[in-house]
Amino acid sequence: MRAPWSKTAPVVARPSPSAAPAQPEGKTPTRPLWANLASPFGVGFYVTLGGLAAIVLGLAISNLSTVIIYVAFAMFAALGLDPVVRFLGRRGLSRAWAIVTVYIAFALVLVGVLLLIVPTVVRQIIQFAKDAPGIVNAFLASDVYEWLQANFGDSVGDLVGELQKFLTDPGNIAAIGGGVLQVGITIGTGISGLIIILVLSLYFLASLPSIKTSFVRLVPARNREGVADMTEQITDSVGGYLMGMVVLAFCNAVLAFFLLLLLGFPFPVLLAVVAFCITLIPLVGSVLFWAIASVLVLLVDPVDALVFAGAYLVYMQLEAYVLTPRVMNRTISVPGSLVVIGALVGGTLLGLLGALIAIPVTASILLIVKQVVIPRQDQKK
Repeated sequence: MRAPWSKTAPVVARPSPSAAPAQPEGKTPTRPLWANLASPFGVGFYVTLGGLAAIVLGLAISNLSTVIIYVAFAMFAALGLDPVVRFLGRRGLSRAWAIVTVYIAFALVLVGVLLLIVPTVVRQIIQFAKDAPGIVNAFLASDVYEWLQANFGDSVGDLVGELQKFLTDPGNIAAIGGGVLQVGITIGTGISGLIIILVLSLYFLASLPSIKTSFVRLVPARNREGVADMTEQITDSVGGYLMGMVVLAFCNAVLAFFLLLLLGFPFPVLLAVVAFCITLIPLVGSVLFWAIASVLVLLVDPVDALVFAGAYLVYMQLEAYVLTPRVMNRTISVPGSLVVIGALVGGTLLGLLGALIAIPVTASILLIVKQVVIPRQDQKK
């Protein structure tokens, strides 16, 4: 008689480690992607397909670069006007009427500026082209030129001679833009681009709240409140920064106009317009205009050039340490080193557009790092 515990247990077959798992009934086994890449033909096909897709995408972005620039300028214009629209909204106007009021005021200012400044600028450009050879000749007869030639040799005379030769040749004016026809095409393209930007900015400004809402709804519901708050902070900082840049550029233009007018410079309106356009460029705009205007005033009167250079240099220090902090720090706060790095990177990649958007983009990245990345890192232990 056998003991109960002496019964042999049934032997269960164990699957070998290399055996593939059984597939459910009714389903065909799928071949993994790495199996397709095992053959040289599969590798070449997938690599070629990816390369062609990248090339097509690059060509599409390159062909749409002008449209992308228009959209970016229009969006930044809308963000810059949005604080004014909301200010009027807080005074009792609806958003639609606030937008209409802002654009009517902008159109009136633009037409007034064009009627008052453009004829004067055109006259002064023509007068400058006529007077340029005489200005150069007067500079050659001045004591300053004699001092420069005595200290730096014949190189100064050669440089001034080339400048005089260039200014006395009317063909060079057209050659700068590649011919009269090319200049006309460039002006027409610029005007049409400005109209497109204005129309797009109107649409963007009217639908800005819905754009923000649609963007926030793309994230999970648990994160929408934080993303909505961050989006408002970013758009507010961008709008405040652009308005601040316009205010500072206007201050530069007004100062340049009255300073040149007091010194008796023959083209104050022209240089005031140049000052407004150039000083919109962050960091280097004021320095660039200071150098250009000082050289032009030097050709007319060396003493006036010294006065202008000194006075504008004092204003640059006032702007850097008093005006800019008061205008900018309420809306945007970026360390100085990051401002320089961001402006250099943006200007290198996208030119003027990149230089304009570099500082708000840098501020937005810093905001995301402070409110998203750092809190998540702090929660890790």
